[in-house]
Amino acid sequence: MEFQKTVGSAIRCHGVGLHTGRKINMTIRPGEADSGVVFHRKDASKNPVVEARLDCVCDTTLATTIGANGTRISTVEHLLSAFRGVGVDNAVVEIDCCEIPIMDGSSRPFIALLKSGGLLTQSRPRKWMVIEKPVSVADGEGEAAFFPAPEFKITYTIEFNHPLVKTQVYSMSFSPEAYEKCISPARTFGFLKDVEYLQAKGLALGGSLKTAVVLDDEKVINKEGLRFPDEFVRHKILDAVGDLFLLGMPILGHFVAKKSGHKLNNMLLKKLLASGDCWRILENGVSSGKERELPAFPRSFLRTGSPV
Repeated sequence: MEFQKTVGSAIRCHGVGLHTGRKINMTIRPGEADSGVVFHRKDASKNPVVEARLDCVCDTTLATTIGANGTRISTVEHLLSAFRGVGVDNAVVEIDCCEIPIMDGSSRPFIALLKSGGLLTQSRPRKWMVIEKPVSVADGEGEAAFFPAPEFKITYTIEFNHPLVKTQVYSMSFSPEAYEKCISPARTFGFLKDVEYLQAKGLALGGSLKTAVVLDDEKVINKEGLRFPDEFVRHKILDAVGDLFLLGMPILGHFVAKKSGHKLNNMLLKKLLASGDCWRILENGVSSGKERELPAFPRSFLRTGSPV
């Protein structure tokens, strides 16, 4: 049996938004058991709230964006990935902007922040989603799937037409130790030739060599180079862990992806929930009723796999 966890005390950080370029202040506070992760926009009137739930995803272009009642919060995947990495189930996140600070482009600064505040074990047991049958989606050349497995395992493949990236494959059995050491330092990356186009569209305004790995046609232009030879595929795993957090509970199963991204990860979770015979909920080592254990998702969402 494992119990839910939250942060032990309020912790604070500040940084810039990858796409807005704005300075952002963020505070993470303890959350009640079974409440999940809840975001509060402190810069907007009436302190609007957005929950980190799959049915709140409203955009997956270049980042994962969640929203509710007209309030949006983007680039949530790195922070959510860190939450899963250290085992935080519940937290209240207060920010004064429409996106999460990018920090150094990885989740390592968030891991250090969460560990600095300590973790608090709560009285409610943690629920798990157990994959019982394969579920898969495809979109063009991209593919993503879940397969039954006795642990949470990830296998990821990327392919880029760049001499430094090419084809990279990484597979891992997930644990807090493996995540912190092998995945959390991996930074987001981009290509120099795309920067002007993105910035002309009002995106990547906070992008720099301090917040991302940047490649020209042949090499990495960051002076410090790469943290891992295969840092690119490791970062894709980091992103996927954050996207999968939106399911609302950890997964026991094997996530396999090739040339996937936020959109396809989101599609896979929706199809999984809509495929009720492919999974079961485990709590206290005992399977329990699916709809009773997923009250956050409307019945129509469980039937169709799309938000209502």
